[in-house]
Amino acid sequence: MKAKFVMAIAIVLVASIGSAQAQVVRKAHAQHASIKQGVRSGELTRAEAAKLRQGQKDIRQDVKAAKADGVITAAERKDIKQDQRQESRKIARKKHNKRDRG
Repeated sequence: MKAKFVMAIAIVLVASIGSAQAQVVRKAHAQHASIKQGVRSGELTRAEAAKLRQGQKDIRQDVKAAKADGVITAAERKDIKQDQRQESRKIARKKHNKRDRG
């Protein structure tokens, strides 16, 4: 009985680690799509979009560095998620700052 319980917990932990990395990827894709939509709609100027894309590139570099040893640790994942949240806020602020391309 205990062995089954321990095995179930192990499976959940492994699944959560994989899903955490997937969350990072999904968030990056969503942010990219949001920037692209902002450019298409004119909510973002070219300069704003360029700065936001640079922020996305910096996060990708952080992820690449974190994966260099083969695994993203919990601390690295926490830092990456914090960076992504900050970038999301920047995207939202720039899309709604009353400047538009045009």
